[in-house]
Amino acid sequence: MDMANRDPKLTAQVLSEALPYIQRFKDKILVIKYGGNAMIEDRLKKSFARDIVLMKSVGMHPIVVHGGGPQIGEALAKIGKKSEFVNGMRVTDSETMDVVEMVLGGLVNKDIVNLINGVGGRAVGLTGKDGNFIRARKLKVSLPSPEFQSPEIIDIGHVGEVENINTSVIDMLIASDLIPVIAPIGVGAGGESYNINADLVAGKVAAELRAEKLIVLTNTLGVLDANGDLLTTLDAASVESMTASGVIAAGMVPKISASLEAVQEGVSAAHVIDGRVEHAVLLEVFTDAGIGTLISAG
Repeated sequence: MDMANRDPKLTAQVLSEALPYIQRFKDKILVIKYGGNAMIEDRLKKSFARDIVLMKSVGMHPIVVHGGGPQIGEALAKIGKKSEFVNGMRVTDSETMDVVEMVLGGLVNKDIVNLINGVGGRAVGLTGKDGNFIRARKLKVSLPSPEFQSPEIIDIGHVGEVENINTSVIDMLIASDLIPVIAPIGVGAGGESYNINADLVAGKVAAELRAEKLIVLTNTLGVLDANGDLLTTLDAASVESMTASGVIAAGMVPKISASLEAVQEGVSAAHVIDGRVEHAVLLEVFTDAGIGTLISAG
């Protein structure tokens, strides 16, 4: 619909509906995990950037945490290196870690910063290594072993989990009226780099900053039940049973785990939403109905 044919009453209704949310979330922190199609398709990239700038313009404090799995896979393929995964985690030897840092901390991060700045924002990119922002430790992966009673521990290299978040780095950026764009690379006690799942980083950042919302973009409507229907709300008990039965599986597991842990640690609300929808973030934040699945601690 072009501007000439837009119904002015509808426009006024939309703006009026947004007002209480603008007032409610003013000066609040909202952490957005950016990934999937929203990072690849041009129309979705542009709408996402506009969403973030609008949120900042009305007094909110959006923080973007991004992934980049497909881009890493493409970069590895170009140097003839095959991607390997264990329990959904990329096996990351030293050579792969160099590629991860180049792609996530360089190419992808700068692209997102440029997108946001290109529509009037003031974004700054960083990795967890900047100012020791994300302290990490090696992630231990265990697999069932039929030969032994105890699970087998698998070393998947420079893959980490969050040990500590230095919130002063983000506090400084927010105080300077900047939009942080975070690549999920952590630093170990000895200065070594770790590749960390972006969903888990987003959840930890949201929890440490006591964010008002954690919003996770994905390539589905939200969390789906066994019949493929959207679940608009999901609590801890439902998460446990759906994970045990395999309904929540694969890439949705870290998204739900991060969301549930965040709300259990003080984040007011967590949402898993469809990043394939233009302006998905605005629809979640500024409308009565919202979209996707609300994760609650109850």
